[in-house]
Amino acid sequence: MSKRGYHHGNLRQALVEAALDLITEKGPTGFTMAEAAKRAEVSAAAPYRHFSGRDDLIAEIATQGFELFADVLDFAYNGGKPSPLASFEAVGRAYLAFARKYPGHYVAMFESGVSPGQTPELSRASERANKVLTRAADALSARIPADRRPPSAMFAAHITAMSHGIVELYTRGKPGGRAPFTPEELLEAGIGIYLRGLGLIERD
Repeated sequence: MSKRGYHHGNLRQALVEAALDLITEKGPTGFTMAEAAKRAEVSAAAPYRHFSGRDDLIAEIATQGFELFADVLDFAYNGGKPSPLASFEAVGRAYLAFARKYPGHYVAMFESGVSPGQTPELSRASERANKVLTRAADALSARIPADRRPPSAMFAAHITAMSHGIVELYTRGKPGGRAPFTPEELLEAGIGIYLRGLGLIERD
């Protein structure tokens, strides 16, 4: 990222891009605003024209991440086609793909300590992504008798927790990340076990 972007009025996004690199390298608390400014090749005071501090900058990154995340999940869901089960599994794979392709955004969204309610924009973006997951869970669980059907939000939260655990242990190269199976295989098996428990697919 060069000063040219700043001169063209793109300082805000230049700082976002610089911070994304730093988050990927050092984690969400491993850099300062001064380092982000240096990476963007602007003065140490320049970031404060757009952000009150590091948390504000990370909140913007998380907002952009959730918007992108929602787009990725919605594309994978494909309106529930060709079937609720196939589209639900596609959403799970898209979760892993997003974490792998956009690590800086993912960390800002889920591991920075920034609350989804920190800003109205972040809250809306987070809710939009959650709605895709909830809609997919709702469509899939519609075949379960109402008295045995888990709330869609809980259903989605279970799959999200499973996906996040697989990302942490097997996708991002952390200790314990080696396994004889791919993250996709682990998630597919986990979703299968979960859905069999609900009676949504037949037992092997």
